[in-house]
Amino acid sequence: MECHKCNKNCYKPKGKQKQGIWKWLGKNQEVADRERLPQIALVGTPNVGKSVVFNALTGTYVTVSNYPGTTVEVSRGEAKIQERRFAVVDTPGMYSLLPITEEEKVARDLLLSEPVDLVVHVVDAKNLGRMLPLTFQLLEAGLPVLLAVNMIDEAQQLGIQINREELEKKLQVPVVTMAAALNFGLTELKEKICEYVK
Repeated sequence: MECHKCNKNCYKPKGKQKQGIWKWLGKNQEVADRERLPQIALVGTPNVGKSVVFNALTGTYVTVSNYPGTTVEVSRGEAKIQERRFAVVDTPGMYSLLPITEEEKVARDLLLSEPVDLVVHVVDAKNLGRMLPLTFQLLEAGLPVLLAVNMIDEAQQLGIQINREELEKKLQVPVVTMAAALNFGLTELKEKICEYVK
């Protein structure tokens, strides 16, 4: 860049042109990259208690905005667990990674295009068999998965027993049984998140 001969004393000798605002911006970008929070994505079909889990993790620090180029809303927040901070995103309800609806497409794109450190797949304990195919798809996509079997209290009332240890052994992923609406199992979920997100 050459001097434009104004009398405002703005000329900088060659070799110092990257000082000032450009150096400042570059430095802040490096800091931002280093300070990126580990991101937790909550995934599941509608009505499995995903939003209850999201609210329990994030509290009141939540933003809701449309996913770029769509009318689909995505909730984002921040969780503090054992003195560690995590970014948490509540993806739109989905049944499969092969999208049919716009919501499913947004959820899939978010999982595959954003840096996701852990996928918490929230499922209904009463309908576990119908929901595990999505778990398999998430695993086949190479995503790190934690299975959160929610509504365990309702399943037990119907006489349905979930063998958590056997489920972990078969799936080779961490499994938490919980009743988020009753605040049961959330402490274990937080512990597992800290354990598996390095």
